[in-house]
Amino acid sequence: MHCLLFSLGQFCRNPLASLLTAAVIGIALALPAGFYVALDNARRVTAGWEGAVQITAFLKMEVSDARARELATELERNEHVGQLAFMSRDEALAEFRASSGFGEALDALADNPLPALLLLTPRASGDPERSAIKLLAYLRALPEVEAAQYDQQWLKRLNAIIHIIQRGVIIMAVFLGLAVLIIVGNTIRMLFYHRRAEIEIAKLFGATDSFIRRPFLYSGFWYGLSGGLLAWLVVIVALRFLENPAGRLAELYTGAFALAGLNPDEILVLVGAGILLGLIGSWVSVSHHLKATEPA
Repeated sequence: MHCLLFSLGQFCRNPLASLLTAAVIGIALALPAGFYVALDNARRVTAGWEGAVQITAFLKMEVSDARARELATELERNEHVGQLAFMSRDEALAEFRASSGFGEALDALADNPLPALLLLTPRASGDPERSAIKLLAYLRALPEVEAAQYDQQWLKRLNAIIHIIQRGVIIMAVFLGLAVLIIVGNTIRMLFYHRRAEIEIAKLFGATDSFIRRPFLYSGFWYGLSGGLLAWLVVIVALRFLENPAGRLAELYTGAFALAGLNPDEILVLVGAGILLGLIGSWVSVSHHLKATEPA
């Protein structure tokens, strides 16, 4: 305990140098942590879209609303259909008029140019993807259907992009972790050379390598702890800075979405990673220089 408090005192006696080193470590840890939070929020958004994926069936113009309703009733009994909604030509026109802003242009048209629609959600039980593919093939074979499209293809592409970015974040985290090791190792090396004469005298009196190494390990612990806490603070500040724009964007899409930060377990992992890197960096640096330091 005395050695731990002694290393903390050394850390506090040079506040500017210690803060700069901790800040560099914190930024290096905050970058992958920030990207992780961004990807986690992206996964939360796309997870909410999974259930909203639909198959849209455009009926032929000559199909009457009565026949379209009969077809909708028949499709509701299909084993691959989870939910079904019918939109008549007039309803489709009214929705397009309300959302597009082309009301005056639509008034100039003699006839309604929009077909009736069937909006189908594949059954979630079993294999939803397989059910959707079978349902899509069935719809395209119906004589009343002009075209049918499955809205999940873009979502698959988005998820594939997210997975690629996730791998990139892992690679970045590895390289930034190595950078933290180098930063801590260089800082401990400077502390070691500052106390080299003291270390040589301690060796003359029979001090073991583990005894000499211990205060430097504690110094690495304090650098890693402070860097991890600063990384957490940087992530919090970044989330607060982005909170209002993200809320306004969610309102435009009529959704209630709030950015999620790091949970307690993830905070412990972040701070623990800083401490572990600090200990490893100091261990490697001190062990290397102890072998080259022998009393004359």
